Amino acid sequence: MNAGALDRARAVADAVLYEGYLLYPYRANARKNISRWQFGVLGPPRAAAAGFGEEPSLSAGLLLEPGTEPTVTWTIRFLRLQRRQVVDRTGRPRAELAAGTRSWLSWDEAVPQEIVVGPAAVEPFVRPLTVPEGTDTEEITDTAGQPVGALVRTRQALTGEFALAAERDGRFLRLTAEVRNTGPPASGPQDAIARSLIGAHVLGQLADGRFISLLDPPTDAATAVGRCTRNRCFPVLAGPPGDHSLLLISPIILYDHPEIAQESAGELFDSTEIDEILTLRVMTMTDEEKAQARATDPRAADIIDRCDSVSPDTMRQLHGVLREPGLDRPRPVPEVPDGFDWWDPVADGAVRPDTDAVAVAGVLVHRGSRVRLHPARRADAQDLFVDGAAARVVSVHQDVDGESHVGVVLDDDPAAELHEWFGRYLYFAPDELEPLDGPEK
Repeated sequence: MNAGALDRARAVADAVLYEGYLLYPYRANARKNISRWQFGVLGPPRAAAAGFGEEPSLSAGLLLEPGTEPTVTWTIRFLRLQRRQVVDRTGRPRAELAAGTRSWLSWDEAVPQEIVVGPAAVEPFVRPLTVPEGTDTEEITDTAGQPVGALVRTRQALTGEFALAAERDGRFLRLTAEVRNTGPPASGPQDAIARSLIGAHVLGQLADGRFISLLDPPTDAATAVGRCTRNRCFPVLAGPPGDHSLLLISPIILYDHPEIAQESAGELFDSTEIDEILTLRVMTMTDEEKAQARATDPRAADIIDRCDSVSPDTMRQLHGVLREPGLDRPRPVPEVPDGFDWWDPVADGAVRPDTDAVAVAGVLVHRGSRVRLHPARRADAQDLFVDGAAARVVSVHQDVDGESHVGVVLDDDPAAELHEWFGRYLYFAPDELEPLDGPEK
């Protein structure tokens, strides 16, 4: 498993986990923060029917093309509620406690939980999910270091199940992954959320096989994809483009290969966040409002501090960033725009040999593609020596006559890295290449 791909997927999963955790203006007394838990909440059984909780499960149908012995590592992730109760030095519960310039509020925090199942064979099973109850106490002191009270944090026990169903669908395997809250019934809204799995989602890491995109499936998988059903979530490919080994089952609708914008300096949590606007809003809050937000939650305090210290350069990075989806993905060499000559800089700017591609036997060949060489056009002695050799594509070019030329380095050439660094490639026409990679899906 590529560590970078997994880190990328986990970053997206963390954004899902905390989406809506804390809403602008980040104060405990803000009306929006009265009901913060918005996505992927799996309530105790019968809480939804009683009208004070969410449904207890989510499930996703998905499709994979198996190898010889496919296995999947499933990671079930969610938040559990942590009640933070302020008590004074006598142990009496308080809504707020102040000492000097600082104050502490009674507040519902959340603790991330992660349970790993597997690696497991792709066959039906049910695994229990258990998280024990817990209590922690943190002393509160004044500026002189004298105790004035405490923060008592309590967490309810959680129980659930992760179930997998699997059946053959042609040459594919069709799976249904389900996360269920199986805990005892709740007595009311506050008890229900304390016994819920919040922001629940699942990461799947597949070995020996490939997950099939439900958004853009290959033609021969479309019918099987149509038989995949979903309840309260949607599975998407979670690795970088071209990676079909990672899947994210998310309670928020995403696209395949999602990623966190590189300009985002940190979480803002607020649903459908726009970093620049929220940062500017935080900067306009009064000192009193900022103090109230800092007292709400350590994560709220971090947001206030980060926005207060944001530099002009950071703000400029947040403004006006526009990306064309798939811009960096390989695509056929573009034609010269109408009305421009090939030597015009406008035409030259449209060409990108490092990402351009050319179709060979139904496969888009581009930088990184592996091919076998079959020299045929004006082959000389050097070309004949590499006939049948495997090579890696490093660039795709087109000349002024519209002919394509593919630059390669040989797999078994000990100087391949040096040749690539200097740009000394071997060039072949597309019909002299045999793709060794399958079509991208």
